[in-house]
Amino acid sequence: MAEHTRRTVLRGTAGLAAAGALTGLGTGGPAAALCAEQREVTRQREMTEQQEVTERHYPFLEGAFTPVTEELTAFDLPVTGRIPRELNGRFLRNGPNVLGLEDPRAHHWMLGDGMVHGVRLRDGKAEWYRNRWVRASQVTKKLGEPYPGPVPGPVPPDDFPCNTHVIPYRGRILALQESGPLPYELDGELRTVGTYDFKGTLEGAFTAHTKFDAHAGELHALAYYPAWDHVRHMVVDPSGRVTRTTRIPMPDAPMVHDFALTEKHVVVIDIPVTFDPGAFERGAPVPYVWNRAHPARVGVMPRAGGTPSGGGPVRWFGIDPVFYSHTLNAYDEGDHVVVDVTTYPAPFDVAGRGSDGPYATDTAKLERWTVDLRHGRVRQRVLDDRPQEFPRVNESFVSRRHRYGYTAVVAEMTAAYLTPDGGTPPDNAFSNALVKHDLSRGTLVHRLPRGAAAGEAVFVPRDGADRRAAEDDGYAIAYVHNPDRGAADLLILAAQDFTGEPVARAHLPGRVPLGFHGSWIADA
Repeated sequence: MAEHTRRTVLRGTAGLAAAGALTGLGTGGPAAALCAEQREVTRQREMTEQQEVTERHYPFLEGAFTPVTEELTAFDLPVTGRIPRELNGRFLRNGPNVLGLEDPRAHHWMLGDGMVHGVRLRDGKAEWYRNRWVRASQVTKKLGEPYPGPVPGPVPPDDFPCNTHVIPYRGRILALQESGPLPYELDGELRTVGTYDFKGTLEGAFTAHTKFDAHAGELHALAYYPAWDHVRHMVVDPSGRVTRTTRIPMPDAPMVHDFALTEKHVVVIDIPVTFDPGAFERGAPVPYVWNRAHPARVGVMPRAGGTPSGGGPVRWFGIDPVFYSHTLNAYDEGDHVVVDVTTYPAPFDVAGRGSDGPYATDTAKLERWTVDLRHGRVRQRVLDDRPQEFPRVNESFVSRRHRYGYTAVVAEMTAAYLTPDGGTPPDNAFSNALVKHDLSRGTLVHRLPRGAAAGEAVFVPRDGADRRAAEDDGYAIAYVHNPDRGAADLLILAAQDFTGEPVARAHLPGRVPLGFHGSWIADA
């Protein structure tokens, strides 16, 4: 599916048109005149198309989103402030970074080739920075390298340079993508090792948004695929094998980008964005559309398996239509399941009405959905209405009650999603910031300068911190663009002094384009 893009469709259409125009034409007379006229028409059309490409804005290829063109390696990074000596590990973040783009009209941000950016911290120093493309087959072909490294191997079905997340898993580093591609394993210096299938136990698609329950030692995934009439909940046990798969029937092949996990339940969120076979056949880069006939609903399934009411694995609850993007966290509270999420108001156009937007009718907000299992209803309420995305929690609290969460406010992202040309964001989104949500007492905002676009902030516990007594005892770290240098900094904030001066800034040698998700991978 990744190779079936608008780019290939345009090439094929152009080839057929040229062949049809020249069929049966000779080298002289009226035929030659017609051929010359056809060439002139073609030349004029190409000039018009080139002018259109030049004049149009492509917000996901410009500004803070502009792809980088080189893989860099730098050692002993300069640092402002002091990096805490207990931060020993790697901060990695994945994102789309298209390689060898020929036609911006055929490009979509979600299909950019995955590139992982990483900084290695140890003993109070920033030892190195690296950025590397994930070496799937289409990347190695563009780079002229064997797949997937020095020893060529077979290319799996639905191969794609995973661009959405990068996680640690039992001593491995995995780059993740949803809806088809296998994860790719990276080594500690971000070289691609190859695909990973959980010791041969993964069948079919995986997800970009796994949930790791540190208490149970289980990795949970919820996968979807356009050819399926269901989604699959998978449990990977402490041995690293997929030991249980539950198929959940779902009509219309919806996009299920994320899900939620509690101590007792799996929460499935079904929204009105569904696969469009017609759009796929036409070569749409992202063949998913807002489907008004598809109901929005939340499903709750017992985590241990079984059926909640004898009618199937999931109990469904209707909700007001929204576009649900990401889960902060979820937990059980008596007869209720509490889920904190970021959402966009309906409708939401995943394909962006072409490659350049708009996508949304308003900005993303942080909401709390409380599922009342006894009375069969869901209460939806806004926790914070400022534009924000990429919610994260202290990972040791996944599936348990949390008090704190972290999100990013990014003016250029808001503009890209709201306007067709990446223009001025709304009045409440002119700033860049990182946000700490104290869901008991209020919100703290670490404001950033204009032009200082921030990526997702990941919470890193302080060594020796008591997780039960001090959920926020640690650091929030993120890549932030430094407009004065034209390059990125690794920003380290003390979570308990969130609005104060940064603890440290490690200065990277190049830009880190706005991307998706990442992880702190502590030394063993």
